[in-house]
This record gives sequence, C-alpha cells and structure tokens, in this order.
Amino acid sequence: MPSDQIQWFPGHMAKTRRLIQENLGSVDIVIELLDARIPYSSKNPEIKRLIGAKPHVTVLNKYTLSDPEACRIWRAYYEKNGESCIFTDCLTGYGLDRMRDAVNTALSEKIKRYEDKGMAGRHLKAMIVGIPNVGKSSLINRLAKNKSAKVENRPGVTTAKQWVTTSLGIDLLDMPGVLWPKFDEREVGENLSMTGAVKDEVVEREAVAYALCERLKRLYPSLLCERYKLDPEFVEGAEPHEIFEAAARKRGLLLKGGEINRDRCADLLLDELRAGKIGKITLERPKNA
Repeated sequence: MPSDQIQWFPGHMAKTRRLIQENLGSVDIVIELLDARIPYSSKNPEIKRLIGAKPHVTVLNKYTLSDPEACRIWRAYYEKNGESCIFTDCLTGYGLDRMRDAVNTALSEKIKRYEDKGMAGRHLKAMIVGIPNVGKSSLINRLAKNKSAKVENRPGVTTAKQWVTTSLGIDLLDMPGVLWPKFDEREVGENLSMTGAVKDEVVEREAVAYALCERLKRLYPSLLCERYKLDPEFVEGAEPHEIFEAAARKRGLLLKGGEINRDRCADLLLDELRAGKIGKITLERPKNA
C-alpha cells in the first residue's frame, strides 16, 4: 500500500466516537492526549466537534522521546493561539504533577461553585481521549499508581471505556483510541504509521521507512548519520531509498548474495525510532509558527 493511501478506521473506532458523545454529560472536562513527537498529526480533528463547549486540556505525552527545542516551539505556538498545553511522560512521570493545576484552572468556575455549596474537595471527572498508542492507559496507570488499564505498545489494545480513580482527586474515564476516517494529508498518515498509531499490519512498512529517512534527513541529519554510521555528504545528496539501503548495509541486514533484507531494515528503522534509539526526535513543526 503506497504511503499516500494510509488509512485505518476499524469498526470499534466508530463506536468510540459514539461513546465520547454519549458520556460527555458524565464528565467535567476532556483531557486530550497527543504525541509530543507528532503534535499536529496526532490531533484528531474530530475531537473538537465531538466535545463541543466542554472544558478541554491538551497534554502532549512521550516528552522524553521528543526534541526539547521542538517542544518549546510547540508550546509557544499553543500560547500564541490562546491555548495552554502541558508536556508529560508516563514512563518517567515527567509533567504529571502539572495535570491537577491544569484541570483546576480550566474548571475554576465549577470548583468555586462546589466550594460555595460546601462541596470543596469533590472529585472531578475527566474523559481521556486521543489516538491509539499515545499513552492513555499508561497515563492512567501512572496517576492511579496501579495497573487498572491494560497497556501494550501497540494500537487498539483498549477497546471499551473504563473508569479509574486517581491520586489527583480526579476520576478518569478512559476511552479507546480513535482516529478519523480519512487522512487528507500524506504526511499525517506517514507520521501516524512511523510512531505506531496505525497498525503495522495495514501499512507497507518499507514505504513508511522511506518516509522516515526523508524526515530524518531533513530534520535530524546528524542523528541519522551518527546512528547508522553514514557519511554526511552522502546523506545530503541521497534519496530516501538510498539512505534506507545504506543503513541496511551498515547494519549487515543482507540476504544471501548480498541483497538487502528490506523487511528487516524497515523493522529496524521504525522500531529504533519508537524506542528513542535514534535520538530525541519531533517529526513536525507548527505550520504557522
């Protein structure tokens, strides 16, 4: 499947859209998780329509895998547009202490009404939404300090809603990951595939790996050269497929007769990106920064 045709919208995602709308009345606020490596591509354009005027907090997760300078640019972009965001990482706990303040700020008027009625300290209810594999279940488990939500590093694990009580005094309603029916931009589909939000089984991994080589050449050529022992002058003039093949040869990913093992090379590049082995990488910048 060519990379410009990447799509993945199984039946349970349509059900999730209905669940979001049906349960909005049960929560005080929506917490939308994005992937800090792809803040634009991981933002489901349908969420805003689905939640309407419900208070909303944006959390960019997987911070420790992303480029700190790019995150600074994204934070400034959000602030310029009158929105707030917080960066978190569920593995290290980075930024999680800011979530309660962000929720309190967004719900300041409702909290004041509770206090006026003698209901200070009442648990707030938040719905967690986001694309697959962005870390919703990991975030909930970190806040709940247990293993309430099933976690695996692949999309589509959580397929039903579940309530979890957390240490923040906020009850969280975890929703399954949801994409949207059609990616209008080729790079969005590629970025979602690179980071694992789209199931590997439904994309042509070699084509996605070529796209990753292009992205790394453009944004992080030094990290690309260092990780795969490539000559900078070669990379500067090389096409993505040539970088792919050079990386394969450097790693010895060859079949009998010296032919490149293309499947293994695609797996290597994508797996090393997702594990942070290439470096701290953010694959896109704000378009109107």
